[in-house]
Amino acid sequence: MVRASLDNPAFYSNREASWLAFDRRVLEEAEDVSNPLLERVKFLAISASNLDEFFEVRVASLLQKIEDGHAEIGMDGRTPEQERELLIPEVHDLVQDQYACWNERLRPALAARGIRVLEVSELDSEGHQFVGRYCHQELDPLLTPITVDPAHPFPHVINKALCLAFLLRRRRRRTASPFLGVITVPRVLPRLVPLPRRNGNQDFVFLADLVALHAASMYRGFEIVSAAAFRVTRNSNLYVQEEESRNLLESVRSELHNRRKGNAVRLEIDADADADIIERLRANFELEPWQVFSTRGPVNLSRLMTVYEEADRPELKFRPFAGRELRLSPKSHDLFDELRHRDILLHHPFDSFDTVATFIQSAADDPRVVSIKQTLYRTSEDSPIMESLMAAGADKEATVVVELKARFDEASNIRWARHLEDAGVQVFHGLVGLKTHCKLALLVRRDPDGVTRRYAHLGTGNYNPDTSRFYTDLSLLTCDPVMTGAVHEVFHFLTAYAERPDYDPLLVAPLDMAAKLLGLIDREADHARHGRPARIIAKMNALTDKAMVEGLYRASQAGVAVDLVVRGMCVLRPGVRGVSERIRVRSIVGRLLEHSRVFAFDNGGEDEVYVGSADWMPRNLYDRVEVVFPLLDPQLRLRVRQEILAAYLADTRKSRLLRADGTYAATPTPVKAGRRATAARGFDSQEFLLGLAEGHCRLDQIPPAIPRLSRRGISRTVK
Repeated sequence: MVRASLDNPAFYSNREASWLAFDRRVLEEAEDVSNPLLERVKFLAISASNLDEFFEVRVASLLQKIEDGHAEIGMDGRTPEQERELLIPEVHDLVQDQYACWNERLRPALAARGIRVLEVSELDSEGHQFVGRYCHQELDPLLTPITVDPAHPFPHVINKALCLAFLLRRRRRRTASPFLGVITVPRVLPRLVPLPRRNGNQDFVFLADLVALHAASMYRGFEIVSAAAFRVTRNSNLYVQEEESRNLLESVRSELHNRRKGNAVRLEIDADADADIIERLRANFELEPWQVFSTRGPVNLSRLMTVYEEADRPELKFRPFAGRELRLSPKSHDLFDELRHRDILLHHPFDSFDTVATFIQSAADDPRVVSIKQTLYRTSEDSPIMESLMAAGADKEATVVVELKARFDEASNIRWARHLEDAGVQVFHGLVGLKTHCKLALLVRRDPDGVTRRYAHLGTGNYNPDTSRFYTDLSLLTCDPVMTGAVHEVFHFLTAYAERPDYDPLLVAPLDMAAKLLGLIDREADHARHGRPARIIAKMNALTDKAMVEGLYRASQAGVAVDLVVRGMCVLRPGVRGVSERIRVRSIVGRLLEHSRVFAFDNGGEDEVYVGSADWMPRNLYDRVEVVFPLLDPQLRLRVRQEILAAYLADTRKSRLLRADGTYAATPTPVKAGRRATAARGFDSQEFLLGLAEGHCRLDQIPPAIPRLSRRGISRTVK
């Protein structure tokens, strides 16, 4: 049988279009009436925030390529110009659907439940009195109206700032062409202003409407012909020449200031804005017509998160949940006692992140702990973990590798780096040209038996107690000498660029991870060719690396059953005849953000399970320091397969199956006699895992997954 060439562009989806498809799946959660109403508002806000980042980073990079004259063809066969033309209608359609969701469904539904977002014209006399006082006391002192003329140039509008534009005519001296007025609204003011609660209603009014109302008192002597709220999105990529930088921290801090003034990539403006205002703004920001987006509502839908946060209506939100606390064995006195007898695997948020925080806190509190090393990519503003590290700096050997270029957390990490240094902690910023994305902590402890041991935490998620409550991640705590010894060597690599031939049993990017992962995939293909058990189950956030996709295609051609759970971007096309018939891809978008990365291999009957920080993307495999680690304990591997992966593969409520044409469809729910009611509701993996943690669900309640892939595959195939 002649195998098709895997270089065929038809076998690969466009990366950016796949990203937009993910954001549409988030929007679908806002449309899903089975979700609590305020959670639907939250999903809409997240969808809008995601789209902001898409323009700030992905569209900005694409436009930069076009401007620089790059003509390289992507794996899907498109040039940058062709990719832009593919994305334009997709992104405009998504924006239209976002506003339809707000105007036609969510806003009326909120009003019906006593949560109203009102126009100024809808306010009663008491409401008008309140906004009058607010405008006089809160707004007016902070606003600076500008009339654009030769003496008053157009103000520099920072990234994503709320602004209003006005067409102005002088009352005494009529001119042929009106002036343009601009007001930039300070970010210290809430974009949704809550009104005093009355009659059981919780009302809000948009700040932009109040600025427009108040503008007449600031532009005295002018007639306001027209007004429109607008917002500009700018290129937010950092361009730091690390090799030429004497001090990376200062270089990143300087570039952060420049990023606020990056090239404009999108203009959002009121749908009823005067054409003259739109054209003047478009010319000022040097945008093409397709980069202008009309909004039938607030110019920043992500600000609707205020409604979710301010509305005190628990019945309109998901039920609260607290992760289960770790229970030590009866003979263990503390966590270190426990780790000397067994490895511990935590599945957050179902298992409390407090155990990880306690592990780090012991670096400061336990007199037997003599040193700690840790990586930091993202954390919370009031992180107890950072407080523990700073306390450890007083009398222990403490080293922290802080990634200064963690996108949109750069300023926070710069502050933490300075605080840690002031506390006596040795701070390093990783390796030139590589982001440090691995999640590692290593303690050295003189145990009561007189032996000095290493204890390590390895994870898939950030050391962030806040996001740990709604990101699904895995943590391994271990004192296995082989594993902790390898972690020790990774820290040597991070602080001294000291490379080793290998870091077994760890897979470390950019050194050997890609090659070893491809070796595991190829090994599975060899098992299939020889009739041995062969299956791959991989869960990740994104799959965009061509070499990894080709490896999976080869495995499918060899007879390996491949199940992928890919939350976001996926350029692989499943169900293509002769190429990927035995590959199935699903995406799960629900209450929790799926963030864990898990890679399971049947390996001829001797199963292996790997967990880590890396997605199968070029940046993770070749441009970052990442760590993927095996689960050596058979019981932990069994838990991952029978509890975690089994639940995700059985999901028919929040999962969507990827089709060969790059679109997603709802996962069919198998219906069996006597179980029709349950089947009709579908199986929600996240709700099941929450119930399992709370003790009112059991493993035997996980339904069978969609029929296992046969040697002929299960997807409808395409030529």
